[in-house]
Amino acid sequence: MAYLEIFQGVKEASRELVKVTEETINKLLLTLADEAERQIPFILSENQKDLDQMDTADPKYDRLKLTDERIKSIASDIRNVASLPSPLGKILDEKVRPNGLKISKVSYPMGVIGIIYEARPNVTFDVFSLCLKAGNACILKGGSDASFSNEAIAKIIKEVVVSFEINPNILALMPPDREAVKDLLEARGYVDVIIPRGSQGLIDFVVQNSKIPVIETGAGIVHTYFDEFGDINKGKSIIFNAKTRRVSVCNALDCLIIHEKRLSDLPQLTRDLASKNVTIYADPSSLEKLKGHYPDSLLQPATAESYGTEFLSYKMSVKTVPSFESALNHIYQYSSKHSEAIISENADRINQFFQQVDAAAVYSNASTAYTDGAQFGLGAEIGISTQKLHARGPMALQELTTYKWIVRGDGQVRE
Repeated sequence: MAYLEIFQGVKEASRELVKVTEETINKLLLTLADEAERQIPFILSENQKDLDQMDTADPKYDRLKLTDERIKSIASDIRNVASLPSPLGKILDEKVRPNGLKISKVSYPMGVIGIIYEARPNVTFDVFSLCLKAGNACILKGGSDASFSNEAIAKIIKEVVVSFEINPNILALMPPDREAVKDLLEARGYVDVIIPRGSQGLIDFVVQNSKIPVIETGAGIVHTYFDEFGDINKGKSIIFNAKTRRVSVCNALDCLIIHEKRLSDLPQLTRDLASKNVTIYADPSSLEKLKGHYPDSLLQPATAESYGTEFLSYKMSVKTVPSFESALNHIYQYSSKHSEAIISENADRINQFFQQVDAAAVYSNASTAYTDGAQFGLGAEIGISTQKLHARGPMALQELTTYKWIVRGDGQVRE
């Protein structure tokens, strides 16, 4: 194992980390937030080196790009994490047994968390701050697309950590090569859990090849269903926001489903999307309704590939359905179980949607752009889990802990 020394160093650092006080961790995070803002010119100059090597038309380009505003937002998230209560040492359950044993279920750090991610350098800051607050060391494996950015950020983090006289091995940034991925996925006994963040291809590769437990952060194939009882003004603003706020993230809208009784409202519902040059892939019924009302250059007939696709760009499909049940069936067939929404003024219909749609986040009359740890009041997030074991939806501090049983006795022995 080529990187055994790194893994051993991080594991040892994680043992030391459990002794660091919450007060020290919070001060370190606040210092890191200040330092991130102070080092904006350096971070942006290194980020530009990565950007210069990527095609601006690549959907990853927007994820890779850092700006003054984005770095300040990252710093704000770090401060939010510092302000949150520690997730450690929480009594999750306790009882006194008839024999007098006092048994408590108490939250505890996972230990060492490995994160494999693609062209998203903000993840380096986010993951470190969340892992540290939850008492975990972390091993980060970023993509080659963001190598300059990640190295710059890791350098800043380590300098701050050292200034607090804490073992800098609580963070390790792996080289951006394939051998590093292979070793990380096989580091059983050194790494406690792996969290992949990126394309479905990356996630599938990690799940299929890891010898360590994996928390999947799946792709976001996101639907919004405009019901026959939908409010057109709410629908228009929700659809526009969900699709165009930031197209390269996993909570962006991919498919608008519309009840056939509301097809006449489709031109108004989609009109503002043209201002952002959103290409619409429409089924025959919606295509006919949009012709003459939406720019021809942005209107395409839908194909089988138009559905079940995470576009990560200014593209969206439209599906006309004859009934609420048909909408549910379409979501069932194509959903990645990330975020799904209904726009309706019918309370029974909304409740049925909540009950029957299987996704990590289910919305009524709101934009799916809110599927985000900070928006859920969790501080920064480490990812959106689409699985059902351990964690689901935005994962933050609580999801980065496990628990252990504390048993207090007074001489009891078992018969």
